[in-house]
Amino acid sequence: MRIFVAGATGAVGRPLVAALIAAGHSVVGTTRTTAKAAIIRRMGAEPAIADGLDASAIRAAVLAAKPDVIIDQMTDLAGVTDLRHFDRAFASTNRLRTQGTDFLLAAARGAGVKRLIAQSFCGWTYGRSGDPIKTEADPLDFDPPEQLRRTLDAIQYLEDAVTSSANLEGIVLRYGSFYGPDTGMLSRAMIAQVQRRRVPLIGGGGGRWSFIHVDDAASATVAAIERGISGEIYSIVDDDPAPVGEWLPALATLVGARPPIRVPAWLGRLFAGEHLVSMMTEVQASSNAKARRELGWQPAHPSWRQGFAEVASGATTQHAA
Repeated sequence: MRIFVAGATGAVGRPLVAALIAAGHSVVGTTRTTAKAAIIRRMGAEPAIADGLDASAIRAAVLAAKPDVIIDQMTDLAGVTDLRHFDRAFASTNRLRTQGTDFLLAAARGAGVKRLIAQSFCGWTYGRSGDPIKTEADPLDFDPPEQLRRTLDAIQYLEDAVTSSANLEGIVLRYGSFYGPDTGMLSRAMIAQVQRRRVPLIGGGGGRWSFIHVDDAASATVAAIERGISGEIYSIVDDDPAPVGEWLPALATLVGARPPIRVPAWLGRLFAGEHLVSMMTEVQASSNAKARRELGWQPAHPSWRQGFAEVASGATTQHAA
């Protein structure tokens, strides 16, 4: 099929384009800059220069591409490390999840596109009580910390708009927390923060996180093209959710850092904010059972333990070279 990937040079965009081409699809990928168009060409796809917040540019790009399927991977999170000011860090991405989603859906309908698959997130979004491993049937947090509210509203907007879209098969993929070579939890910026002991372990570290290697996020997205059910949401995470008190010290060891500094919750609220205390102590993880069952997908990196070690080893080797 002909696939239009909006956000083709992002964390998932790059491995996704490669996976789509390997599966025999023809790919058009968007980027906002001419400089990154060369990256898309080198991957074997056709570049389209379009800002996701420019309705006319997105419409023109989709009409010119004439795709069978659109995959929305648009975010603006490159270099984001200061999560104390969460609303500010995610402001542009939240616009992409609201206005950008509307523009892409309108372009899809105008071009007669059959299916649209959109990136969402399940790292901290569920309610913080009950079963610690949530499914897609569980409600999102109805009363998140203030710094997370706008981002959660934007995520909910995207999910509702895509899954209820008329004349279009809309599917939402809720990815866990990303990692990969120089990406997400193992980006150079994050590794540097951990090595400098700037990522403290707050409270008991009981908040549970779900992770996903970017290559596995890409393979799940390819599976959703043919096997995803219209109007459905799928959590794309590995098999091994873990509390912060377990994965953060393990990450520190892998990158050659001393154990993280331990900070009581009251002090964390004072210096980091209620939202980061919640992420460290209260958030709940996700199950991938529905994605396994309905998409016929399974992660090649079933645990972050293996995945982190694999990526960290490669980063160490490159640094030594």
